[in-house]
Amino acid sequence: MDLEVLNAEIVSCRACPRLVEWRERIGLEKRKSYADDTYWARPVPTFGDPDATRLIVGLAPAAHGANRTGRMFHGDRSGDWLFRALHKVGVARIAKADRIEDGQELIGAMITATAHCAPPDNKPLPEEVDNCSRFLRAVMQSREWESILCLGSIAWNQVFRQLGMKRIPFTHGVVTHTPSGTKLVASFHPSQQNTFTGRLTEQMLDNAIHDWLDASITH
Repeated sequence: MDLEVLNAEIVSCRACPRLVEWRERIGLEKRKSYADDTYWARPVPTFGDPDATRLIVGLAPAAHGANRTGRMFHGDRSGDWLFRALHKVGVARIAKADRIEDGQELIGAMITATAHCAPPDNKPLPEEVDNCSRFLRAVMQSREWESILCLGSIAWNQVFRQLGMKRIPFTHGVVTHTPSGTKLVASFHPSQQNTFTGRLTEQMLDNAIHDWLDASITH
């Protein structure tokens, strides 16, 4: 997989009319606090180290987060949680990611999603996830990953689908391996719905990330 070629395909995709209309409308209407920003308002490409051995799979861009900045998990509170946790363990260069020009880099890791366009109510439809599945499949088949961290049940289910494996029920903190030895780790998504209610704490996310890092392929 050539990451630049794949990302060019992602960014040019218009396969889901509902998502195209939504992402572009949000980019014009904007949120008042970002009124002076030029929104990305396109599919958000995969982000990270081209030589990564570890993968993170999220859900979809936030309307005023990655749909604004053009980079996965940049510019919203989910990203604040994720990059803070990744920075603690040396995977992210800086602890906060606000915009595409902030200099954020990932070391040994890549972030992709089950849907690359911002969906209404943060809920892509099954057929929209299906349309994006070829991009997730390309990333997953590009190399033999040491570990994959799935943020949320949709990411977890889609990873199993692309692997052709019988799905293990999603539970935060569950760990399993593929037949080839890739470690799969499940975590609640660091969405405000989970972090504001205490369903996901910083320690819980830190623990999942430590599990994800403590991996090497075994055959």
